[in-house]
Amino acid sequence: MTYDICQCQVTLSDAQAVRDWNGLIKAFLSHGTTAPKHLKAVLTAEPDFAMGHAVRGLFSMMMGRREIIEVGHQANTTAQEKLCLGGANRRETLWCEALDVWVSGSALGAISTLEKALALNPADTFTMKVIHAIRFIVGDSIGMRRSVEAVLQAHDADHALRGYTLGCYAFSLEETGDYDAAERVGLEGLTYAPDDAWGLHAVAHVYDMTHNPAKGISLIDHNTTAWDHCNNFRFHVWWHKALLHLDRGEYAYVLHLYDTKIRYEKTDDYRDFSNASSLLTRLELEGVDVGTRWSELADLAESRSEDGCLVFADLHYMLALSGDSRADATSNLIGRVARDAKTQTEAGRLMTIPGMSAATGLAAFGEGRYDDAFHHLLSAQPHFGAMGGSHAQRDVFERVTVDAGIRAGQLDQAEHLVRARNKLRGGHIDTFGETRLQTISNARRVALSVAAQ
Repeated sequence: MTYDICQCQVTLSDAQAVRDWNGLIKAFLSHGTTAPKHLKAVLTAEPDFAMGHAVRGLFSMMMGRREIIEVGHQANTTAQEKLCLGGANRRETLWCEALDVWVSGSALGAISTLEKALALNPADTFTMKVIHAIRFIVGDSIGMRRSVEAVLQAHDADHALRGYTLGCYAFSLEETGDYDAAERVGLEGLTYAPDDAWGLHAVAHVYDMTHNPAKGISLIDHNTTAWDHCNNFRFHVWWHKALLHLDRGEYAYVLHLYDTKIRYEKTDDYRDFSNASSLLTRLELEGVDVGTRWSELADLAESRSEDGCLVFADLHYMLALSGDSRADATSNLIGRVARDAKTQTEAGRLMTIPGMSAATGLAAFGEGRYDDAFHHLLSAQPHFGAMGGSHAQRDVFERVTVDAGIRAGQLDQAEHLVRARNKLRGGHIDTFGETRLQTISNARRVALSVAAQ
């Protein structure tokens, strides 16, 4: 009987395949570059291993790009064929079932099925992390926390993957507002897994949310071994560093990071794209001239406008299209979102709210129609969490909504949004919150002065 690094039985017979399987798990948990190589080796050695094909499929479904989701469908066909050969254990079968459910249109169903697999053995870090990742995509922070908390006892000090579990727990604590605990747990996790980029970035989130840029920058700069080995996730860590410098008003350095790190490699991964488009938007909201940087992103956004895989991606594409003033392309994207919103699917419901309202509002903001922008964005704002991603990632839409309100003269509502944003941060007021409250106060003084004349 063979067990993997997660203390789970695995129906691999080839010793090297087991080593590659463990290498795959470790690389996935650490966001390492070798995960595809290990998976390919496993499937080459044991092509009938159904769970290996399910892994390929689930990883593809997470990518949020139409052509890679097609790979997920192909992997599902193979996984189901291999499953019919027999020999798979219950965990492996449930992974195949989860993929089948997701390609049929339900990410939530995939989560539910994988939770059944995790219940078989709470020490199964691999399944825990995949659940964590999918819940992140669908914006379920409470579910992320609950899922990890259920397996903490099984990941004691003797578990080889304890550090990565603590990293996931730290992130879920941060996303549910428990910042002190998130910092403590995240730093503890790094003592077990010094290469855990996810855990490191969870603590960086804490320092962003609690307005402690100096501590966040120091954390990233002094723990490069946690993230410099990463796949494209390293761009996201650079993005976090840029946000912290942005909070200090160091705009020239933020642009330097954009050019030399964050967007040095012009990938079409929607996560890399969201780093770039949201950062340029933040800079422009602070009055920074970003030059011609929108053009490259807008070209890519146009090519991706028909994907319709994730609302989160679509709204970041809209940032680029409106940032580059491409009116026809913004209209086309809104039209496609509207068509998708008519479908009776999980994705279709999100395309309605917040998708349609937010996309329309962003387009109006880019055209300087601030009344319309604020109207649409305000209706979407209570539902921003449903688009997935983190507080830090979604905050760009909060910022645009606030600025639309200020520019539309809706000062009371804009102030309410800023104060709600401050409360989300545990009462910590960052530079954006401070400057917008001052802008609102100044606008009121001007209005009173004009009225008194």
